[in-house]
Amino acid sequence: MAVRKLNNSWWIDFRFHHVRYRQRSPDNTRAGALGYEAVIRSRLARGEPLREQTVKVVDRFDDFVRIWIEDYVKPNNRCSEQLAKKYVLSSSLIPFFGKMPIGQITAHDIERYKAFQVKQGYTNKTIRNRLTVLSKCLVTAYEWLGLPGTVPKIKWPRCASYRTDYLSPEECELLLAHASGAIYEMILTALRTGMRQGELKGLQWTAIDWQNRSLAVRHSRDDHLKELLPPKNNRERHIPLDVDLYEMFYRRKQATGYVFLQRNGQPFNKDRLHHAIGALCAASGLRKIGWHTLRHTFASHLAMRGVPILAIKELLGHESITTTMRYAHLAPSTLRAAIDMLNPKTANADFGQPAVNHWQEAQRIEIAQGKPARRFA
Repeated sequence: MAVRKLNNSWWIDFRFHHVRYRQRSPDNTRAGALGYEAVIRSRLARGEPLREQTVKVVDRFDDFVRIWIEDYVKPNNRCSEQLAKKYVLSSSLIPFFGKMPIGQITAHDIERYKAFQVKQGYTNKTIRNRLTVLSKCLVTAYEWLGLPGTVPKIKWPRCASYRTDYLSPEECELLLAHASGAIYEMILTALRTGMRQGELKGLQWTAIDWQNRSLAVRHSRDDHLKELLPPKNNRERHIPLDVDLYEMFYRRKQATGYVFLQRNGQPFNKDRLHHAIGALCAASGLRKIGWHTLRHTFASHLAMRGVPILAIKELLGHESITTTMRYAHLAPSTLRAAIDMLNPKTANADFGQPAVNHWQEAQRIEIAQGKPARRFA
């Protein structure tokens, strides 16, 4: 940001595409000049003509939100995330905070918003999601506009711990037994690779490495744009193929194009896949699940078989190990071994526990003398 005060007036002064823009701010304050500069830069980035009489100084929350959507949300978020943020802003945040000066929103205002949301019957999880959008918006405003003071602190509502649903091996076999065609192949691929729904829809034949028997997750198909985008977190990852998947793909190997297509030759969309898995659940008598449950199943089965949590993280493509830790409780735990050490019947006598060794030796002598064995309580 480039603003300066000249002769008791605040001016913006910056270069854009090698052109210098130097104008007096209509709001003669530093914050007003910064807001005015943000508006001018936004108009230049969109190729709009600069008509000073139509330029509005950023002050209110709803004014800044319009700039934030254009200059932050659209360049940095996927289509689905953009839609989610726009919905939260238009349906909840703007109606409450819209007319407030964005630099004057306080922690008390946020607490009033939380109380209002509770009265409306929203869960803590929903309120937390909406506060996440508000928090990022406020942080960006203070950074872009150079607002005085600090961003108001948010006391996050407590939410119940995340509970992950996954299928048992028997349920996986039951689901596959009722599937056929491309849907069968997509379900099996999800169960053996943990790929997200968008990644399955966007999987290309060129992503399969036949020599190393692996596939690269490079794309995710967006239903709104109808095009391939980078996967979540922009992280390409490589997943080894087991024997079943390798043979399944090899039987209909092609050079290019989508791996999974509908009968009409078109890529799958979210609605078609949602309907397909719902029908399979009904036919097989399973509870209603979504495609993401198959990803949870992949990770949960790996954890239960003792695969290191870091390896699961890399296979899933998580940005943070914190996300992967939701599966850690399923792993064979040393906690059981620790508790077993308290019981002489299950403790290892050579582990260096003198008291246990003495009890075992005393019991062995008593049994040899024909006395009944004592129980350790």
